[in-house]
Amino acid sequence: MALQPWRTGHVIKIADETADTKRFWIQVRELEQFDFIPGQFVTLDLPIHEKVNKRWRSYSISSWPDGTNVFELVIVLDKEGVGTNYLFNKINEGDTVTLRGPQGIFTLREPLDEDLVLICTGTGIAPFRSMVHHIKNQQIPHKNIYLIFGCRTQSTLLYYNELVQIQQELPGFNYIPVLSREEWQGETGYVHQVYEAICADKRSTCFYLCGWKGMLDEAKRRLLEMGYDKKAIHLEIYG
Repeated sequence: MALQPWRTGHVIKIADETADTKRFWIQVRELEQFDFIPGQFVTLDLPIHEKVNKRWRSYSISSWPDGTNVFELVIVLDKEGVGTNYLFNKINEGDTVTLRGPQGIFTLREPLDEDLVLICTGTGIAPFRSMVHHIKNQQIPHKNIYLIFGCRTQSTLLYYNELVQIQQELPGFNYIPVLSREEWQGETGYVHQVYEAICADKRSTCFYLCGWKGMLDEAKRRLLEMGYDKKAIHLEIYG
């Protein structure tokens, strides 16, 4: 895959999604259409360090291909992180950012002739939101899809109402948020017991995992212990 050139992105909208998470809509005006595959990411070059490679921060695209030159990022504030502090405190609507992309191979393998289990925590939901909307919009044939999303509390659930709505509209799509620090009407605990229960019958499944390294390592270990082949497990680490 050819490396994309650096481009100028115009920040046309910023919105709070939760108390510490923002959504950024970025327009690439030099292109009529910003083409990408759901699951890919962009790299931002932020003026936060003298060394070039220490200025780069990569984020999965949370929107889906819609024929326009606008895409969305969802970013959580890391209080110790220089990059997110710059984005949260220095970037405003109307500003520009330098970006490169799309990049990455964390994408769906068609045909979707196996069940899909999408496991994520926090802003790791971004590529899966993109994938699910794309499947729905393009009416891509698929088996069952399980989106298992781990968060601490209801207040940290990203895109909750939107994903509940998609569950009603997309046949075979199951949205399963899991809260680790709060009792509620849905699943509580951690993501691991959810996918283990779904796959207890060892059904033919393709797994996509996105989130912090600790969760990914444990999920991969558990899936291998269940007897799944490592080739059925696809990972995207952030943080």
